[in-house]
Parts: sequence; C-alpha cells; structure tokens
Amino acid sequence: MSATTVFIVIFLYFSFLMLISFLTSEKGENQSNSFFTANRNSKWYLVAYGMVGATLSGVTFISVPGMVAKSGWSYLQFMMGNMVGYALIAYLLIPLFYNKKLISIYQYLKTRFGIVSYKTGSFFFLVSQTIGAAFRLYLAAMVLQIAFFDAFNIPFAVSVLITIILIWLYTFKGGIKTIVWTDTLQTTFLILAAIWTIYTISSSLDINMGSMISTVWESQMSSIFVWDWKAGNFFWKQFFAGIFITISMNGLDQNIMQKNLTCKTVGEAQKNVLWFALAFFIATVVFLILGVLLYEYTSYNGIQVPERSDELYPLLALNHFGLFTAIVFLLGIIAAAFSSADSALTALTTAFCIDFLSMDENPQQNNRRRKLVHFGFSMILFLVIVGFRILNDDTVVSSVFKAAGYTYGPLLGLFVYGIYSKKKVKDKYVVYLCLLSPVLSYVINTYSKELFFGYQFGFEILLVNALITILGLRILSLQKGTMN
Repeated sequence: MSATTVFIVIFLYFSFLMLISFLTSEKGENQSNSFFTANRNSKWYLVAYGMVGATLSGVTFISVPGMVAKSGWSYLQFMMGNMVGYALIAYLLIPLFYNKKLISIYQYLKTRFGIVSYKTGSFFFLVSQTIGAAFRLYLAAMVLQIAFFDAFNIPFAVSVLITIILIWLYTFKGGIKTIVWTDTLQTTFLILAAIWTIYTISSSLDINMGSMISTVWESQMSSIFVWDWKAGNFFWKQFFAGIFITISMNGLDQNIMQKNLTCKTVGEAQKNVLWFALAFFIATVVFLILGVLLYEYTSYNGIQVPERSDELYPLLALNHFGLFTAIVFLLGIIAAAFSSADSALTALTTAFCIDFLSMDENPQQNNRRRKLVHFGFSMILFLVIVGFRILNDDTVVSSVFKAAGYTYGPLLGLFVYGIYSKKKVKDKYVVYLCLLSPVLSYVINTYSKELFFGYQFGFEILLVNALITILGLRILSLQKGTMN
C-alpha cells in the first residue's frame, strides 16, 4: 500500500471525526458541562456499542490475535470473569454513582473517607490511565509508522506527536459528548476490519464457513481451559482476575464510567453495561478466531512468523492480503488508536479538572482552564509513548494488565472497603498505604515461586494488592467511629 493511499485514508477518516466533533460540540457556557457529562442525555445503546471499540482498543485488535500461538484461547477464561464483573458494576456501582450525581467517580472517596483518600484515588487513576492509554496508542503508532511515516523517513516521535495532535483537535471542545458518537463509528471499523480479514483468509485458503469453523475448532491454538494451578493462566486465577480487573479497570475507571454516567437514568446505564458486556465477549471471540486463521495462513504459505507476536497481523494485512484489506486494516487500527486514546484523554482531563482544580465556578474560566489541562495531558501521553518505545520488551497486552495489577489495586481496595465497611479511617495516612501496597505486591509477585511452592501470580496480583490495601484501611480504622 502506497504512502499516498495511507495519507488519503487518514485524511478522510480524520475529516469525518472533525465533522462529528463540530456537530456535537456545545457552544458558550454550557461547553464544560457537555465535555464532562454530555448533559446526561446519551442514548444507552449508542454508549454500549461505542464502548466496545474503546475497550477493545489496539490491544485486542493486534495483541489478542497474535497471542493465540503462545496462550491459545485461554484469554477467554479471563473474559468469563469479565462478564461477572460487568454484572457487579451494573447492579452495585452504577446505582451508587448515579444516586450521588457524581461527575468524577472519585468524589465518592471524599464523602466516604476524606480529602486525602479522594486525591489519592484520583491520582492512582491518572497514573493508571496514562500508562494504559500510552500502551494502547503505541500499537497504533507503530503500525502507522510502518505503513506511512517510514516512507518519508519521519521519526517515530514525530508520528506519535501528529497522532496525538489529531486526537486533541477533535476532542478539546466536545469531550465526552463527541466521544459517545465517534466511538460508534470507530467500533464499526474495528469489527468490520476483523470480519473482513477473516473472510479474506478463508477465501485465500479456499475454505467455506463450515471448514473454517472446523479448522479453528480442531486447532491446538483454540484450547481454552488451563487446569495446572502453578501456571500463570490457570483457570481460576484468570476467572477471578477477570472479575476484579473488570471492576477496577472499568467500574472504578473514570474513562469507562464517565460514558456510563452520560445515560439518562440508572436503568438505561445498567442496560448499557450488560449489553456492552455481551457484545465485548462476542467481539473478543471474533479476534481469537482471527488469530488462529492468521497462523494457519502463515503456515500454509510458508511465511516467516515475526519474533514479536504483536507484529503478525500488521505484517500480513499490509503486505499479503491485498490493497482493500490493507485499507480496511488501516481503518481498524486508526479506529483502535483513536477510540481508546480520545476517551482516555477526556477522562484524564475530567478527573484532574474536577478532583484537583475543583472546577465548579466561572464557566468561561473553566473552559479556558479545561482546554489547558487537555493539552497538558496530550503532551504527557506523547512523552510516555516515546519512553515506552525505548523500554518495552514484552507483549503489549501483558504489559497493560501487569501495570494495572499494581496501579488499580489500591483503587479497588479503597472502593471495596468503602462500600462494605461503615468504619471511618485515619484519612491522612491513606496515601502512604496506597503507595506501600503496590510495592509489597511487587515483592510478593517477584518471589512467589519461593514463597508459595512454585505458584506464579498472573493478573490476580491485583487481588493481592487490593487485599493489602483493605487490611491497611482496617488498621487505619482502629479507634475511629462509624459512619452515621
């Protein structure tokens, strides 16, 4: 695919996003309210559909198909836990946040524990979301670098900067209201890219639907369940990790919950979460099927599999499947980049503005300050992505959840203890506890084989992290009263 073709695709795609931004952006004093909450008037089915693309992101789009050779379909064990986690979000967290009419969900910690806990919770979200968004956007930037920027000898840092500037341009006015609509477009491109690639591979291998299903079903790469308790992807470890990572990275994440809270009512928000969970599970299965077929294609055609599994799908789509499929893939990876990064950028801006700047005064002043914060987080994402390019030595999907296991653990602990216990805590010490918890979790994870008879932690290190936080909060609640 020529660089000119890539440029035309990017230009048209970006122009369409700018049009959506223009049509959905509020004018005047109501701009900040629209940016943060979309005036709580979003259609639940639009939010649910759009969230599929934002949650899939470049991680699922590229990493999940690539990882099937090593891990098979064991990722579905994690997804099964996800389904339970989304049900808990719908029936436990959604009513809690709606009844308190929160803009930033971390405002709950202020009413429950105090100002230090509130700021600490929001800070951990800012760190977590910045790392996660940077990892996801890195994947898309890598593909765009190969497909377009390398042809003009443009450095990776410059290509990342251009990508982030494009995202900033169509989100800085409309915020979450714009994103609810752009995510629907981007979800469509993501799913169509996977389905069209599956069709392309099936046609190339000259197999019909029935044969394709048989090929996938009989492949050793389609094994789901792992029952070795020492393995990192042991079923029960993956399942319970799926539950609590979903609660942490979705239910306690401003990025996802900000979209849920734009729905009109609690009931609509709950429907949104449940239907989204089902659609997300089905979409993940589609990408796992794609992964098996990608490896079948390389085997059949004698193509060298790249050393990094994240590069398999881009390599085949851009060089072996023809021009149209390459364009569809490019649209998919751009959608993956924009759908995850734009909502992350908006959520980071919202959390910082509400939680640290207390933006509830002059609307015009708020608009100016919000735009400055929005630009600042854009630049932070740029720096983190460039740093990740230098340091990354693992698959991106593993890196994302590894990081989340440490940074979301204290958040999970704070909210769980806040909900199930009525005890007050010594608020001023909470920040130290939340800093200590990830450190202890890291030490436990590093020496788990020696400490636990060969047991290796996987994603469930998040639970250890959260339990340490909960235990610490229990200690900090001694000699304190209870809530009224």
